[in-house]
Amino acid sequence: MILTDTHTHLYSQEFDDDREKVVNDALSKGISRFFIPAIDSRYTGSMNRLQRAYPDHVFLMAGLHPTSVRDNYEKELEHVSAVLDTGKYYGIGETGIDLYWDRSYLEQQRAAFLYQIELARKYHLPVIIHCREAFDEIFEILESESGVKGIFHCFTGSLTQARQAIDYGMALGIGGVVTYKNGKLDTFLNQIDLKHIVLETDAPYLAPVPRRGKRNESGYLLYILDKLCEIYKMPQEEIAAITTDNSVRIFGV
Repeated sequence: MILTDTHTHLYSQEFDDDREKVVNDALSKGISRFFIPAIDSRYTGSMNRLQRAYPDHVFLMAGLHPTSVRDNYEKELEHVSAVLDTGKYYGIGETGIDLYWDRSYLEQQRAAFLYQIELARKYHLPVIIHCREAFDEIFEILESESGVKGIFHCFTGSLTQARQAIDYGMALGIGGVVTYKNGKLDTFLNQIDLKHIVLETDAPYLAPVPRRGKRNESGYLLYILDKLCEIYKMPQEEIAAITTDNSVRIFGV
């Protein structure tokens, strides 16, 4: 059984004390492909070190996280463009709009998102979308940006929003929220064909039940897989194969 974690921040400081153990634990469980989204330029060095340590398993992305969009966002976007010309990258992101903490940078987030969509087009890469309390704003942009493919990371919307995201060419990134009682994804996810689903952890964030409230790890992808087995009434091996095939189609590797 081969599993793919399509969204994990294994380079973050939360893993500085036991990163090798965390990666090896995931590998021992069949989770052998880790797609690594960017946050901002502060993490480029640690992302590159992670990739060099696990060249057969780690696949990097380049991008600017919406919560890192501040007054210097144009300089950060120049950095994203620069790194894309210096190495092998498999996606643009994570990008998008986050209005949970602060709405004052909405226009800058919108501009940064549009810029990264253009980078995705230029380099023929999928775009990884972060959306928090911003479905309307993101859908408005996707409505005018046809031909973009990628993943709606950490999808937490409704069935209607799920179908709309799929119509825009996005797969749904399903993570720990699917295991939460108040997450509501389990009430409708079986109405979405598995060909539109990829698995993710967003480690070290959003740990699934029964690890909720603790540091998330890529190895906890098995809890998410188990929940999807319950929802779709299918065996682990079949869901693992379908979702990994979906990740191959999206990322091209």
